[in-house]
Amino acid sequence: MEININCDLGEKSKHHSNKNDPDLLNIVNTASIACGYHAGDESTMRKVISISVKNGVSFGAHPSFKDLENFGRKRMNLPAIEIKKLIKDQFYILQNIADEKNQKVTHIKPHGALNNMACEDIELSDIISETINEIDKELIYLVPTGSKMEISANKHGLKVASEIFADRNYLDDGNLVSRKEINAVITDPEVAKEHVLFMVKNQALRCLSGRQIPCKIDSICIHGDTLRSLETAKIIKSNLVNNGFELKPLNKMKKFL
Repeated sequence: MEININCDLGEKSKHHSNKNDPDLLNIVNTASIACGYHAGDESTMRKVISISVKNGVSFGAHPSFKDLENFGRKRMNLPAIEIKKLIKDQFYILQNIADEKNQKVTHIKPHGALNNMACEDIELSDIISETINEIDKELIYLVPTGSKMEISANKHGLKVASEIFADRNYLDDGNLVSRKEINAVITDPEVAKEHVLFMVKNQALRCLSGRQIPCKIDSICIHGDTLRSLETAKIIKSNLVNNGFELKPLNKMKKFL
């Protein structure tokens, strides 16, 4: 079975160091790159793209609310026209840099509060889906499995990659435990390893309560700003390979060819 490991990278800011980016790009198959609105700048984008190309890692845009102060994690209620503009602006910022190496941005994955809100709100999800269709119908849309975003993306005929989070716990409704809660983030690589393997093998979310929710899983996200993220990425990759999974960049997976 094919599977993808993705990581959010290029997120240098006062909240997060990007020192592990080069090492993570030796492990993951796909990078979602901060486009300057919640973190990063042209220099970090250029660096991640350069290493990604060298390593055969596919890369995409990681658009956020324009919120450097809060790392894109503050909820904002914006009109549809502004949502569309911020997504398009960030995509083209990244694509213009990718053009320097004759490369193509292959996916879009919303970040932080924008992503969390869209998971819960079908109207916001539809706005984002419409925007991606307007940019390029061939773009892969990387969304949390079972979310309103997944429903909307399928409704709009997009290329959908459904992801789980290696380092986050789930509630019984399939949403992530809030980062305000003490048990939101999984920091032990061994726990993350078992968490991921169980979900991928069973094609189901494993909730904190023990409940299982059947779902599609194409990709596993490891947050680059999580404690011990590098160790977590290494052990998850090794465990998946040892269990017979074939790791591929998103744009090389059979379902998207």
